[in-house]
Amino acid sequence: MEVILLEKIGKLGSIGDKVNVKAGYGRNYLIPNGKAVFATDANLAEFEARRAELEKAAADALAAAETRAAKLEDAAVTIEANAGDEGKLFGSVGTDAIADALESTGAEVVKSEVRLPEGAIREVGEYEVDIQLHAEVTVTVKLSVVAQG
Repeated sequence: MEVILLEKIGKLGSIGDKVNVKAGYGRNYLIPNGKAVFATDANLAEFEARRAELEKAAADALAAAETRAAKLEDAAVTIEANAGDEGKLFGSVGTDAIADALESTGAEVVKSEVRLPEGAIREVGEYEVDIQLHAEVTVTVKLSVVAQG
């Protein structure tokens, strides 16, 4: 399935690129979320007419992400969790707990922006967590997970 991207998508392309994607990804994610349109002649002409508007919106989103990144630059948060004697957590610390901890410091972070490539944190310790605010803006935050009490 061929689509025209209306915004930059990481590892796929940038605004205006004509890309081939799997049909399910295009129909179920890109098109309903307004990130792409079908690559027809009419849609291509409409895109070219709106190109400047879309590029300005993308530049504004990037600037906003860079502003948010500056606030998070040297952020460090501590999360208390219930843990056993050996440092293993009863449960885990996931993206929602990390986003809530960052929100309590005054930063604007949504849990979908928190990147945990190895899954939820299950042990007490110091971690570096990536926060991806935009396809081009990623900030690393220091996270300390400590045992309660």
